[in-house]
Amino acid sequence: MHGDSPHDTREASEEDRFLSTSSTSNQISKQEFSCHCCYDVLVNPTTLTCGHNFCRHCLALWWKSSHKNECPECRERWEGFPKVNILLREATDKLFSEVVQQRQAEIQANTKISQSLQAFQRYGNNLGKFKPKQHKAVGFFLSGVFAALSCVAVLLLFYQWSSGGEATTQQQPDLLVSKPVSQWTPAEVVFWLENLGPWANLYREPFLQESVNGRLLLMMEEEELRKPPYSIQNQAHRRTVLTELYRVKSQGLSSPQNLWEYKAANSGKSLFLLYAMKSSPRLTLLYLYLFDYSETFLPFLHTCCPPTSLASQPMETPFFNSWTEPCWEQWTTFMVKYLLLPYQLIAEFAWDWLSVHYWTSLFVIVNAVLLSVLEACLLWNLRTARLRTLPSMMGNHLWTMLSQGLAFALMWPLVPQLVCNCLFYWALFISPIMNVDRVVQQLTHPETAAL
Repeated sequence: MHGDSPHDTREASEEDRFLSTSSTSNQISKQEFSCHCCYDVLVNPTTLTCGHNFCRHCLALWWKSSHKNECPECRERWEGFPKVNILLREATDKLFSEVVQQRQAEIQANTKISQSLQAFQRYGNNLGKFKPKQHKAVGFFLSGVFAALSCVAVLLLFYQWSSGGEATTQQQPDLLVSKPVSQWTPAEVVFWLENLGPWANLYREPFLQESVNGRLLLMMEEEELRKPPYSIQNQAHRRTVLTELYRVKSQGLSSPQNLWEYKAANSGKSLFLLYAMKSSPRLTLLYLYLFDYSETFLPFLHTCCPPTSLASQPMETPFFNSWTEPCWEQWTTFMVKYLLLPYQLIAEFAWDWLSVHYWTSLFVIVNAVLLSVLEACLLWNLRTARLRTLPSMMGNHLWTMLSQGLAFALMWPLVPQLVCNCLFYWALFISPIMNVDRVVQQLTHPETAAL
């Protein structure tokens, strides 16, 4: 017999090693290749940056239900978009082929799992639309725009704060809403008259010549206004003056005639409305209808939905329309906008005050447009939500609004006025700048923004 050659010996050792590996492969348990979500053999195993492996459909279900880019086991946030571990998939397919094939058939037959996988894949496709360098450049550009707009908003904030309001407040340092009518000077009476409308300039001179102060104003009646030297013969003009005069007599103070006077007279309410309008405009308008009908809701409605039949009558400021009830045409227009475009109502209200509060109204209008876009994106994202989850989402939103409103009503009187002013100006000027970034995130990465 010839001795074994080295080549034959090497082939024998490789065959023994293969047989040894084959024998040990039968001893491998499923637990070593199991998913920590479903505790079954991995199907399309996906490895996260933390090193843990999960079935791809299990990871998709976790991502869709939790809305988090986190590992289901260790909660470490993954980077990028997870990929299938090809080497591990080939190993499981060879070792547990029957189990894997059976599970794949079950996954394909399950509609919920298929939808989750499609949504997960769309999320990954959206992440890969832009190259990193391009995305980084866009990020730098948007950051620069955001910083520039923030500087402009801060400058406007300091200007507004230092000047105490816009042109009307600068002309009248002592706000009439905080000064009793009996103490008004003739100049303040004329200022009150001019704010009733542009037509009031026709009667400015007689009030100055007669030196009508606050005490004389309180004693005026309709017959006196009709006769010389005032001679207010126009019925609409005279009715406007008398209506506001009766209101001044009953309250002892002037009604707010611009945004800053309204804020001075209702600091807590104005702060609440500013924050509530941008998060839940429909609930806030319903609150105004139920609890602040004549003072705030009616002027708001008359400004946003003016009656067409009164188009030929003189224009009055929104705070002086509350003596008339809206007609059915106004209610119809208002309800359509209230249900479909609530932020348009806010924009129209601000547009009417553009000549009085230019920069403030401009910020409110821009913010209303941005909030409308965000609401449209939210409704678009809800198209894939299950109908049975909508009532719970609406209930949670309603409870959040009610609890926040109650907490605000109890806490705001205890907060220093300086803090209230900071919150007010932040919501008025800085919030629109922040909403620009939110809109950009929604339009470029809707899946990520939804998280």
